[in-house]
Amino acid sequence: METSNLQLYSHSSTSPLGRTGGALYIHIPFCKQACHYCDFHFSTSMKKKDDMVLALAKEIQMRKSEFELLDCSRSYNKIETIYFGGGTPSVLQVSELKFLIDTVYENYKVSKNVEITLEANPDDLTELSLQAQSRSIFEDYRDIGINRLSIGIQSFFEDDLKMMNRAHNSAEAMQCLEEATKYFDNISIDLIYGVPNMSNDKWKQNIETALSFGIPHISSYALTVEPKTALKKLIQTGKIAAPRDEVAAEHFVILVEMLEAKGFIHYELSNFGKEDYFSRNNSAYWLGKKYIGIGPSAHSYNGVSRSWNISNNSIYLKSIQDDKLPNELEILSISDRYNEYIMTGLRTIWGVSLDKIEKEFGLDYLSYLHKQARKFLDDDLLFIENGILKPTKKGKFLTDGIASDLFYLNLE
Repeated sequence: METSNLQLYSHSSTSPLGRTGGALYIHIPFCKQACHYCDFHFSTSMKKKDDMVLALAKEIQMRKSEFELLDCSRSYNKIETIYFGGGTPSVLQVSELKFLIDTVYENYKVSKNVEITLEANPDDLTELSLQAQSRSIFEDYRDIGINRLSIGIQSFFEDDLKMMNRAHNSAEAMQCLEEATKYFDNISIDLIYGVPNMSNDKWKQNIETALSFGIPHISSYALTVEPKTALKKLIQTGKIAAPRDEVAAEHFVILVEMLEAKGFIHYELSNFGKEDYFSRNNSAYWLGKKYIGIGPSAHSYNGVSRSWNISNNSIYLKSIQDDKLPNELEILSISDRYNEYIMTGLRTIWGVSLDKIEKEFGLDYLSYLHKQARKFLDDDLLFIENGILKPTKKGKFLTDGIASDLFYLNLE
């Protein structure tokens, strides 16, 4: 049935976050090596890592009053999720992660049920586990409050990992998950599909391997060719074949069918979780919650404006040391906020509430949405259920393109 999972999770009742909770993202801008496809901000030099940890802690302190302005300072209104992203947060020592977590607790009110996620790479986790010898690195993570891991597996096949220039190999991916599942229930892994020379059978094997570990959450993305990446250059020089959209579309269908058959809920375009295992951090973004981003290139949102820190480690460090926040601010127009809601809403099972469109943006926006959505409704790419606009199964892979056609560009 097209709407079976959707009916279980209505817009009003399924948010994995509290009504007023806040989110804190901490960007760790370091990686051991650059993956060919990645265009995120990071440095492969660790020379400034110690200074960066101190600067991140200082920015956490500097942004305290800003968080209070989000109306998240009351006793019932606390930080519900802390997310270490990157870059590669697992390059930090446990003591450095603990220092940052302690800094958050010292300066903010934190929910007793806070979700604390650490993004990690298999090579870091297996190397650290070997170094720890008598005690698992996963025990150390658990002891400092980390209760969720997001592990960048990407593929279980050696040739895929080499093509992506991942730092780990297939054996490390398997070893890492075997060890991690002994200590953590709440684990997510990343998988990439649409990889050149990845057959449908090979993609199915990747999914089956992931499922064999009992992982309750999987994030999966099509391989995309971003400007100024090594992958772009390799394709331009003919060393690697370009990803094909039709292959990615086939892989997406396989992904959805296999995971839903195993009880996963396809709650966001690229994310699948068992019940009670949705990512609370990412859900904050998709549901329009307010959040603060700490570190170089990190973004923040307070409901009326968006800001972002400079994507330069040296300038970021100098600015924080001089007691200045190195960010730019954009006040969002009503059409900006409408467009953002359309994009994030359509990507999730919560969809776009027509009632919310009318109440928050006005009848002109609602009329425009009805007009623009008509062709997608007629083509069975969108449907309306209980006043909520959502993509059909056929429309899910086309969500981003559909959303762009629903954007309101000329109102103001």
